[in-house]
Amino acid sequence: MLLVPLILSLTVHEYAHAWTAARLGDDTAERMGRLTLNPFAHIDLFGTILLPLLGIPFGWAKPVPIDPSRFRRGVKVTTGAMLTAGAGPLSNVILAFICLLALALGARFAPGLVGRHSPGAALLSLCVTLNVTLAVFNLIPVPPLDGSRVVEGLVPYRWRGAWDRFAALSPFLLIGVIFLGPRIIAGPSDLLLSLLFRLVNVIA
Repeated sequence: MLLVPLILSLTVHEYAHAWTAARLGDDTAERMGRLTLNPFAHIDLFGTILLPLLGIPFGWAKPVPIDPSRFRRGVKVTTGAMLTAGAGPLSNVILAFICLLALALGARFAPGLVGRHSPGAALLSLCVTLNVTLAVFNLIPVPPLDGSRVVEGLVPYRWRGAWDRFAALSPFLLIGVIFLGPRIIAGPSDLLLSLLFRLVNVIA
């Protein structure tokens, strides 16, 4: 139940990075076969397969290679890096919304398939929660998470030294984020889920 939506979510996440980079002129991921929704191009054996099979609600895929120097003329390196980084979490929010919408419409027009307590409803609900969690987690500003590249593009030059010193501690910070992740992202995740549910209720 966890493996299927996780593979889907991570595949869409990495594809969004590659697609955005390609639109900005960087074809590095495309040349390496990563501009695809084929999950086999993105799967990491340990992070995508083994962890979910062990029942751990956490995982990762192979990072998409981005070369900012290949962005087309007129695209600032910092802006391009921020856009490609933010595309991943944004894709997970969009996927969560699509699953929520399918859940709402299915419950109304096809209750036999997506009714309360049905396997379809359980799968879609898990996909919603998983994608919101992935989006919020990846926006934490600790390297190498996507949020760090967004923040790095916003850091004023005079604060660059302090940011570099902070980034140097990223291996230790990342371990702390992994262990404290549920506490860190619980509030933002619940808020985003609440907003998505309200929006879907209005639409449905």
